[in-house]
Amino acid sequence: MGANQDRSTLVNICLVGYGSIARAHVQALAGEPVTFHTVMGRLAEPTAAFAEEFGFRRHTTDLDEALADPAIDAVLITSPTDLHAQQTEKALRAGKHALVEIPLATSLTDVDALSAVARENRRCLMVCHTQRYYPPLVEARRWITEGRLHVYHLCVRYGFLRRENVNWMGRRRSWTDNLLWHHGCHAVDTALWLLGATEVSVASQVARPSHHLNIPMDLDILMRTPEDQLIAVSLSYNTKISYNEYLLIGEETTLLATNNRLTSPEGVLVDTTQAEPAPSSIQLQDREFLAAVREGREPAISASAVRPAMRVLQLVQDAART
Repeated sequence: MGANQDRSTLVNICLVGYGSIARAHVQALAGEPVTFHTVMGRLAEPTAAFAEEFGFRRHTTDLDEALADPAIDAVLITSPTDLHAQQTEKALRAGKHALVEIPLATSLTDVDALSAVARENRRCLMVCHTQRYYPPLVEARRWITEGRLHVYHLCVRYGFLRRENVNWMGRRRSWTDNLLWHHGCHAVDTALWLLGATEVSVASQVARPSHHLNIPMDLDILMRTPEDQLIAVSLSYNTKISYNEYLLIGEETTLLATNNRLTSPEGVLVDTTQAEPAPSSIQLQDREFLAAVREGREPAISASAVRPAMRVLQLVQDAART
């Protein structure tokens, strides 16, 4: 919002993309102080259908046209991974705040450039590292920051079956996902965030591109913090048993965090399937973005906050190319 605008007014949103994650964001923002102003998509017919379903005032297939509207305060980018950096830069230079689906970019150079553009234009730039809002992981991090768990080893496993070009909702895609920069970004960032680590040494192994999608379908990343904490991240698009888990092996005990539960040898510490209804992780994330916009401050998950993870991914990519 502009410097002279009333901060009690609604935030006018431009949504870029109409896929499954775009739908999740719109549902999360229902009831929040926002106006669904414009949706921009690749194809005219599904863009118009999405706009009608969710009550957007306008729809277009031209991003420049959407960004030229002075009524737009913020842009929510849910487009294919390879478009994030370019579209985010356009939004920021147009004077819009930006909430960007993970990953912010597919190179560390672009991450740093976007961080600079956000500062130069005094716009809020936040990235959707939604796992930082998962209750089991939030509680595990609290144990660490309060000194209740001194971690020796963090083992991360993240995988599901994606031998066909479909997304998590079974929707066929027009673009190909990226195991390293998308799901690897979730896993590496969450691991570093849990431990409060910003600098790590890195080793990795990346499988050859598959014949199905022509992308690596399996990879491993090994990290070591200056405190000699070990981090092992294993990712796969080949597993018929899906998993997303963080095993924290520490001096005092061992914790296992999944999407919905945090357990220890003593029992269940967090179980969101049994808890009273609460705001979802994506709702909490999107609310933080709106609060940062209204308060004129840096959001919790800024470009600088995710840079340590992006540095690791860049090192892995560079090693795979040699």
